[in-house]
Amino acid sequence: MTKKVVVAGAGIAGLSTALRLSGAGWQVLVVERAPARRSSGYMVNLLGHGYAAVERMGLLPVLTAKDLGLFSSILVRADGSEKFTVPAALAEAAVGARALTVFRGDLESVLYEAVCDRVEIRFSTTVVGVSQDPEGVDVALSDGTAERADLLVGADGLHSGVREIVFGPEADFRVDMDHLVGAFPLSQLPREVPDSASATFIGPRRTAAVVNLGPGRSSAFFAYHHADVAAELKRGAAKSLGEAFADLGGAFPDVLAQVSDAAYFDSVSQIAMDSWSRGRVVLLGDAAWCVTLFAGYGAALALTGADHLGLALAEDDLPTALTRWEARLRPEVSKRQALARKGISQFAPPTRAHVFARDLMIRAIQLPGLRGLIRRSVERANQPKPLS
Repeated sequence: MTKKVVVAGAGIAGLSTALRLSGAGWQVLVVERAPARRSSGYMVNLLGHGYAAVERMGLLPVLTAKDLGLFSSILVRADGSEKFTVPAALAEAAVGARALTVFRGDLESVLYEAVCDRVEIRFSTTVVGVSQDPEGVDVALSDGTAERADLLVGADGLHSGVREIVFGPEADFRVDMDHLVGAFPLSQLPREVPDSASATFIGPRRTAAVVNLGPGRSSAFFAYHHADVAAELKRGAAKSLGEAFADLGGAFPDVLAQVSDAAYFDSVSQIAMDSWSRGRVVLLGDAAWCVTLFAGYGAALALTGADHLGLALAEDDLPTALTRWEARLRPEVSKRQALARKGISQFAPPTRAHVFARDLMIRAIQLPGLRGLIRRSVERANQPKPLS
C-alpha cells in the first residue's frame, strides 16, 4: 500500500521533502498558508551537505544555470566612501568548486517545478488540528477537509503552526537574539555600486549590504540590533529599516527608498527543541531548528534534512527512522547554531573597536600566505562528512 504524507509548508524545507518522498513512492499533499508562491530576494549558499543534497536530488544542473557566481565585495564607510575591496577571486579560493550561490526564490522555483506535476499542492491552506494513533495521523485542514496519513511533516518555518499544535507554544522553543534582518530584491539597480560587486557597510551593531548583479539579480540585506524586536516588527520593514539606516550614504538611500512592507523582515531567533518528532509528526527546517541567517546555512540544512529523512524512511520503520534521522542530523544542526551565535559579532560588531578589528582581519585574509589556510579552513567546515 502506498504511504501518504502531508507536508505543511511550501518553502525550501517543504518542497524538498515533497520531492524526496514522492521520488520514493509516497503520496504527497503539500499545504501552504500563502495564497500563491512567494519569492524573496536574498541569496543562499549551498555548500557541504546542502550541495551534496541537491546533487543527489538531481537538481544540480538546473541550479548551476542559476548560480549567481562570486563577486567583489566593497567595504564602505557610513557615507558610502570605499574602505577597501575584497576581490571575487578570494571568495572563490575560500569556498572551492562545490558551492552554489542562488536566490532563495530561484531555489524554491526549481523545487516547485520539480514537484508540481507529481504532488498535490494546496495554497491558502493550513493545518488546524492533529490527532494520531499507532496506525496513522489525522490532519484537519483550514479548507474544511481532513486527511488520514502515515506521516505529517511540519516544514512551515520559524512560526510553525504544526509545532504550535503538536509540541506547544512558540515561546517554549524560540531563543531570541535581539536582532532583526531585512532582505528584498531591487527593482532599480544601485547606481553607486559597480557591476558584479556588492557594497557593504559594517558598523557597531548593524550591517547593510547592496549587491549589483544586473536586472532581476540585485538585492539588499540589512541586519541590526534592537532592544525591542517585537515593537520593530509591528512598525514594518519600510519604517524600521528606513530609520535604523537613515544616516547611511552612497547607494543606501536609493535602496531604502525601494523597501516596502512586503520585504522579508523578521527577528533573528533560533529554535531549540529536545526532540523534532512526536509519534507520526516530525518537524523539519526552521520549524525544528532555525539556525538563522547569521549561520548562512539554513537552506543547506533544510535540503539536507529532507534528503536524509527520505534515506532514513527507506531504511527503517517509521519510529526507528525518525529516531536515527534526528540522531544523525542533530550534531550538524548544533554546530551551525553555535556558529550563528558567534556570527552575531561578524554581522553586528558590538563596538567600533570590534569593527576595526574585523577590518584588519579581512585585510589580512587577502595576504597570499593566508589564502590557502582560509580555503582549507572553509573546506573542513563544509566538508559533507557522513551524518551518523
